[in-house]
Amino acid sequence: MDKRTLIIGASDKVDRYSNMAANRLKQHGVDFIPLGIKTGEVAGKTILIGTPDLEGVHTVTMYVNPERQKSYYDYILSLNPKRVIFNPGTENDEFAQQLENKGIEAVEGCTLVMLGSGVF
Repeated sequence: MDKRTLIIGASDKVDRYSNMAANRLKQHGVDFIPLGIKTGEVAGKTILIGTPDLEGVHTVTMYVNPERQKSYYDYILSLNPKRVIFNPGTENDEFAQQLENKGIEAVEGCTLVMLGSGVF
């Protein structure tokens, strides 16, 4: 499955959904890049911070609230992903509209459920 996924809000805390998503993506053979506000490690990968120069990002999955997403708008748009998944609690109509205007699919869903049901 070639759906390289950027996890925004990645955490090394095992009780966080972003951490569970990283582990589940790994189990499903999906390449992922964890991006958070502090470094650490999740599912065998180092959590990046800031706005690293990335290529080939298919999906961005959000684990930060809409207010915190604002600082990532331009960065995510510059990556030109195929879709952005707004996990529960991260729904953001304003940014979803910007994405759709650029031809990027905005999905309100749950990465964990999508992986589990085979629709990721």
